[in-house]
Amino acid sequence: MAQIIIKNIRKEFGDFTAVRESSFTIEDGEFFMLLGPSGCGKTTTLRMIAGLELPTSGEIYLDGEEISQLPPSKRDIAFVFQMFALYPHLNVRKNLSYPLVSQGMARADVKSKVEEVAGILGIRDILNRPVGGLSGGDRQRVALGRAIVREPKAFMMDEPLGALDAEFREHMSEELRALHDRMNATTVYVTHDQLEAMQMGDKIVVMNNAVVEQFGTPQQIYDKPASMFVADFIGSPSMNFLRFDGSVAEGAESVDLNGLKMGVPRQMQGASGPLVFGVRPEHVALSDAGDYRGEVLASEYLGTTQIITLDTPNGELKARIDSTQVATVGEKVGLSFEAPKITLFDEANGRALRSHLNHEVLVNG
Repeated sequence: MAQIIIKNIRKEFGDFTAVRESSFTIEDGEFFMLLGPSGCGKTTTLRMIAGLELPTSGEIYLDGEEISQLPPSKRDIAFVFQMFALYPHLNVRKNLSYPLVSQGMARADVKSKVEEVAGILGIRDILNRPVGGLSGGDRQRVALGRAIVREPKAFMMDEPLGALDAEFREHMSEELRALHDRMNATTVYVTHDQLEAMQMGDKIVVMNNAVVEQFGTPQQIYDKPASMFVADFIGSPSMNFLRFDGSVAEGAESVDLNGLKMGVPRQMQGASGPLVFGVRPEHVALSDAGDYRGEVLASEYLGTTQIITLDTPNGELKARIDSTQVATVGEKVGLSFEAPKITLFDEANGRALRSHLNHEVLVNG
């Protein structure tokens, strides 16, 4: 398998720019996620890596070779589409063997390889069945088998589980990750589902409006978002945003939130308002000693936890608390925040201010 390096790639379709100067590295053997809403440029990026689209500018390296202008047939990359892309007039065995037959592999070797891949995917019992009568999950396994059987340098997957129902999609995502771990394959996977990306990915690129918002591990992206977009897109519920007019000095460890001093990680850059105080729901606690107060608007029971929605002087806020805590609708309660986990954003550009929480990610990510 191989490392993939993306350097300042840009893709224009006439006057429309689909991808703007994107750069990141996919390490050998990584399960790499391209995540973002529809139209953000993630699929176009994937298609440029695969050779189905040529970049307007920039460079793509596969295993050390510059491939940005090479046709797909010269890249040794396998592509798995959302809609399976199988040959309906062929049975499962012939669909799996087709790439190998096209390469001129000996018949005995083709048979052996197809049996091996069918065993990995658990589809030996359907090898002689027509693909038209298969379930969605079995068709997806066959599509994966068509890619795997070639043993390419890298796999490109464009929302391969998108056509499956929610329950089976979760099951197949577990199978797909386990398959990846067995093969140690370099895999680039496009999705708009943040839960899928967080569960499956080693690294994630979050894209929005044709640009890379953030690149890092799932934990880095969740705990240390580089922008308000990332903080809002990742997490369920997403990060709370409390807006306020004010300023924060370099080295400050608190901000003035509606007349009260609230702790934050030590800031490594200063800024003046309007600013945004960002906090995850699990880092908000109900506290009798809390001077910052909010009114309980609603409570959503989730078993071991509950999500409390509160009205505060700086906007609506959600807190994830233990289900045994009592929070009555209409009650005014004190709130405290886990200061080391707070992110401050510049509302004008939506970017996170550098602090001891996220300095390394914002500098190196």
